[in-house]
Parts: sequence; structure tokens; C-alpha cells
Amino acid sequence: MAVLSDRPYRNSNFLVDFGWGDSRSVAAGFSEVIFPPFTADQADLRQDGSMTNQAEGSAAPAVNNRLILKRGVTGSLDLYIWWNKARLGKASKKRTVKIELLGDDRSTVVLTWRFRSVRPVSLSYSPLRAVESGIILETIELAFDSMEMS
Repeated sequence: MAVLSDRPYRNSNFLVDFGWGDSRSVAAGFSEVIFPPFTADQADLRQDGSMTNQAEGSAAPAVNNRLILKRGVTGSLDLYIWWNKARLGKASKKRTVKIELLGDDRSTVVLTWRFRSVRPVSLSYSPLRAVESGIILETIELAFDSMEMS
């Protein structure tokens, strides 16, 4: 449930849960979440008022429902394994991914985004550079069917 505040929340306190129920694990330690624009095009509305990703009679999705997550590489292969199974057509059931925004105390969840029917579409890594000593980033792009906030 969303918690109303008299001050805007900071964007640096958040957790990511891939449906494993352990959003505080090291594997869930993402450094950046990039949300897509959430649009409500009239072509996306069904007669009952619910949303569809596709206009009637259209072969392509009407909107680009892609969520991007970035984290530092720690040696965990969980994202690679998930992406590779999807690439090979052997992916397990689609997941629900939950992003929780935390309050300043870092323990209270103040806002939640739930992405349903999530599947990986791309996996990438930042460049390796011998002249720098930065962190290697792992980026996964996820397609989803719907999003809810609470």
C-alpha cells in the first residue's frame, strides 16, 4: 500500500524481488531500475475498460513494455541462466517482478510496482577497460504484460 509523505521520497532506496521472495539477497542488489513510460492509448483500452498490449487487429504491441534492471557483477549466473533458457525456448513460467521503494528508514515499503508475466529479452554487460577500475555492470531487459502499483 502506498504511503503518503509530505516530502518526496529518495530514488536510492529500493528492493527488487524476482518472485523468489528474497528481495534482500545479494542477487537482488540492483543499482538501477529504469521504468518504461506507462501510457494509456485509447487503442489499448478494451470495451470493459481494461488494458491490452495490442490494438484490435494489430500484429505488433501498441506500447513498449520493457523494464531495465542493472547491478554490479558478483559472479552470480542467475540472470544469465534465466535469459539463456528463454533464448533456447526452455524458459520456466513467466514471473512476477516486484520493485519496492523504501522510506528513509530503509525498512518501510512506501510504494510497490508489480510487473506481471515478466520474461527476459536481453542481457548485456558493460565494457571491460584495462585503463579504468570501475564496476562491471550487468543489465537485463525484461518484457512484461501488465503493471500494478500499490
